[in-house]
Amino acid sequence: MILMKFLIIRFSSIGDVTQSLSIPAHILNTYPTAQIDILTKVEFQNLFQYSPFVKKIWTIEKKISLKKIFKLSQDISAENYTHVYDAHNNLRSNLFYFLISANHKLQRPMMRFKRFLLLKFKINHFEKPFSGQRDLLKPLEKWQIPFSLPATPQLFLDSDSEIFCSDFLLKNNLKKYIVLVPSAAYELKRWPIKQWQKLIELNPDKKFVVLAGPNDHFTQALNQFTNVINLTGQTTLSQSAALIATATCIVSNDTGMLHFSEQLGRSTIALMGPAPFGFPSRPTTKILERNLNCRPCSKHGQGPCVNKNYQECLVDIPPEEVSFEMNLKC
Repeated sequence: MILMKFLIIRFSSIGDVTQSLSIPAHILNTYPTAQIDILTKVEFQNLFQYSPFVKKIWTIEKKISLKKIFKLSQDISAENYTHVYDAHNNLRSNLFYFLISANHKLQRPMMRFKRFLLLKFKINHFEKPFSGQRDLLKPLEKWQIPFSLPATPQLFLDSDSEIFCSDFLLKNNLKKYIVLVPSAAYELKRWPIKQWQKLIELNPDKKFVVLAGPNDHFTQALNQFTNVINLTGQTTLSQSAALIATATCIVSNDTGMLHFSEQLGRSTIALMGPAPFGFPSRPTTKILERNLNCRPCSKHGQGPCVNKNYQECLVDIPPEEVSFEMNLKC
């Protein structure tokens, strides 16, 4: 019997890579004896490292020469993969896709014309509601893998991060807390900081932990609250995941931590603004958004904002509404 060996290619971004964690288990539902390997950026290997569904992880650096791409493709081809799934479909993943040998190859369709119609003319021919998970899993039907949204979480934690989380909770005497994620890759995707402040003011009896990157200095505005522990720039991706895993719920912008929460099966409030793709797919997530004629304004949410009321898609989500939904989930 020939062993089925699948290679999944996904390089970025953190949210899309996190959503792609569902792919290995989804394949194994149909082909339970298959081997599933991953090709990703080195900074994301920890997301796959502890998955029981992934055997081997190939990595590339952020900047990789054409010579190294050819050499790595040769090394990967020597593994005799039967199936290669390019779940990214950009220029770099295309190079690997075409250079790696396999009997069965598949690329995630980009539907660029549909994207053009949506972003340029606001004509939407995409299946509603948007679903990042569906976008990654449905193409696999071509390999007789029936489509279904993932039923169980797919992000697995390492013991060091779990120990970090336990020590943090013990040190701060935290038993119940809510994670706030006020950052995002682009400023236009961020719920305004004043509204985060108001959300905290509305809930003085709750404990909040703030997660953000080292350059997100604007979160210092939340340090004034005694019920907030601000961990901006102080946690790794794995440590952030461990804190999310033990939180009562998460309130997040459209960013990678939102998809961490989704893949951990946590109750989540998702604040969705200008970007059209990558929406959460699990029933544990409550999506808050505003249906404006200007949405979406850009592919990734980078803008520019074309609304006369700047950032209305997020500004118009009041803290009182977020607080109400948060208290239902927490």
